[in-house]
Amino acid sequence: MQTAKKKTSKVDPRRARRLRRRNGATMAELADRYELYQMSVQDPEQDVRFLVQAWQEIYGEDDEPHHLREDFCGTALLATHWALRGPDCTADGVDLDPDCLDWGTRHNLSQLGDDQQQIQLHQEDIRVELPRKADVRCAQNFSWQILQDRSELLDYFRSARESLSERGIFVLDMFGGSEAVEEMQEEREVSDDITYIWDQVCFHPVTGHTDCAIHFQFADGSEIENAFTYTWRLYTPPEVRDILQEAGFSEVRFYFETFDDDGDGTGIFEPTETGEACEGWLAYVVAIP
Repeated sequence: MQTAKKKTSKVDPRRARRLRRRNGATMAELADRYELYQMSVQDPEQDVRFLVQAWQEIYGEDDEPHHLREDFCGTALLATHWALRGPDCTADGVDLDPDCLDWGTRHNLSQLGDDQQQIQLHQEDIRVELPRKADVRCAQNFSWQILQDRSELLDYFRSARESLSERGIFVLDMFGGSEAVEEMQEEREVSDDITYIWDQVCFHPVTGHTDCAIHFQFADGSEIENAFTYTWRLYTPPEVRDILQEAGFSEVRFYFETFDDDGDGTGIFEPTETGEACEGWLAYVVAIP
């Protein structure tokens, strides 16, 4: 199997030696991988803004959704920003990883001060039934694609349908395009000292199976290899729509990110029934009961 050539950042060796002497340890050794992930991958303000906007497009702008359920919540950064909207905004976060949940409690929920009870974190499978119905239930950062068997995904979507309030929506995010099925690496500078690397390690066209990883490189030449690894099935929009409708959702809408004149993503997502055949696209999927 052919693999992509690894791209490397240009590191100034004199600056790297100076940084190592100053710190007494490499930047990789001092780094917090959860903090790096939040810096390089997540944009909770944009996500919350979209979730509220999508809900209001369906149920009216005279009201707002109040209760969020975040599946695969990780460090619960999104749930925290949801709760920061106001004291009436509450959230459930569900994830199997106790380390993520503990880190999120200490670093994110602490932003709420005495109002941390607005968020309840659950170390459970994402198909668990919780007491409170959600106005918005979501699974972000493509995490839901860990369910590689169609029947498992259908079960999850059915549980999501049953968990919604009378005025609820279910929201996923997706990625695709011609580059999504390539074995390649893509680099992006997070700061002057940190480079984020998205590594599509392998892709199997017959099954849609894909292995991906996140690495970080630092200005002193040190690296964190495989800071996070993923084994997913790369689903397509038609597949997702069919499974959501089979699960009982009455309508499924797709919102694709728009591009500026330079071909860069704008962070603005607009509804479409066709999408754009490009190298890489990002989309939200909004399912309505």
